[in-house]
Amino acid sequence: MAEDDPVTREVDRLVEEFATHGYRALGVARADSPGPWRYVGLIALYDPPREDSLATIKEAQNLGVQVKMITGDHVAIAQEIARAVNLGTNIQPPALFLDKPDREAQGLVEEADGFAQVFPEDKYHIVELLQKSGHIVGMTGDGVNDAPALKKADVGIAVAGATDAAKSAADIVLTSPGLSVIVEAIQEARKIFQRMNSYAIYRIGGILRVVFFITLSLVIFNFYAVTSIMVILQVLLNDIPILSIAYDSVRSDDKPVQWDMRVVMSIATYLGLMGVIFSFILFYIGLVILHLDQGTLQTLNFLKFTISGYLYIYMGRTRGLFWTLKPGALMLWSGIISRALATAIALLGWYVPPISWQLVGLVWGLAVVELLVTDPLKLVVYRVLDHTDIIFRRRLQETSR
Repeated sequence: MAEDDPVTREVDRLVEEFATHGYRALGVARADSPGPWRYVGLIALYDPPREDSLATIKEAQNLGVQVKMITGDHVAIAQEIARAVNLGTNIQPPALFLDKPDREAQGLVEEADGFAQVFPEDKYHIVELLQKSGHIVGMTGDGVNDAPALKKADVGIAVAGATDAAKSAADIVLTSPGLSVIVEAIQEARKIFQRMNSYAIYRIGGILRVVFFITLSLVIFNFYAVTSIMVILQVLLNDIPILSIAYDSVRSDDKPVQWDMRVVMSIATYLGLMGVIFSFILFYIGLVILHLDQGTLQTLNFLKFTISGYLYIYMGRTRGLFWTLKPGALMLWSGIISRALATAIALLGWYVPPISWQLVGLVWGLAVVELLVTDPLKLVVYRVLDHTDIIFRRRLQETSR
């Protein structure tokens, strides 16, 4: 049919009208005998989004994930589906960024809510442009034409029922229908990150606390703070609750997370230095006020390292006060049992010089005071770090301009 034919114009109008309602149009023609085909009509096809798509996209957006639609369908169809799942309707054809300089194309791709009427090479290019803009890109797909983009993405996800080509190109293959498992994976990954962050702060701070105190007490006072056997016992007793960090209760962050070693090292150093200060307070009380012998002082230091070391896990696992986040049952009970064992070792003199109940009470009391002083001051350190971070970002923005 000619372009100016009335039937052609009517077909084009109907195709556009179907598209605005999210329908694809399939043309039907027939021929009664060999020769030209005669146009009969159109069939409207509707491929609705999954029932869980709206909720899944909303949850992903609440987690700070920017969701973009990339489809080979007509722009009008993509816009209608985007409305149905609460995505933005700024859906553009790939002509928007093709043949544009990379910097301009990156900005256009970032601003768009999605792209329609794309070819496989366009999907690959969109992923590439987003990566050049500094984004970590996840891509979902199921067909052979999605394989290049799945391979290029930082996280390629082949959905249930995907072709073998898509599965082989993807990093993750979903075995059940729907995408809600992706949101669950994001939440679980952020919990794992929080546990790793807590472990890093505790481990670095603990090393600084013990090494600095032992070194300074030896250099300044020519005093061996703990014996070798005490170090071994302390490590064994502290490793029990440390292992439980992997099962600790944590809050999943609402925004994407990344390592900030400035914060990790600053908080760990602060906690480590506070531990050194309180260790020297106990050392002063035992040496100058109580006039204890070397063996008794060493047992005091051993018990102090063990008890306060466990309490530092609670201080390092949250940016708020330690009681604002309930610990996991395994962490709580492993710590209680191992601290009780450390107290028994000090009282009964297993492999260490024994000490009295009064001295045990002194150590426990000082450890509690250390917790109540160090933890609130931690909030001040976090506020200072956040303030300096804001100033740094402002200066960086001014410099980039």
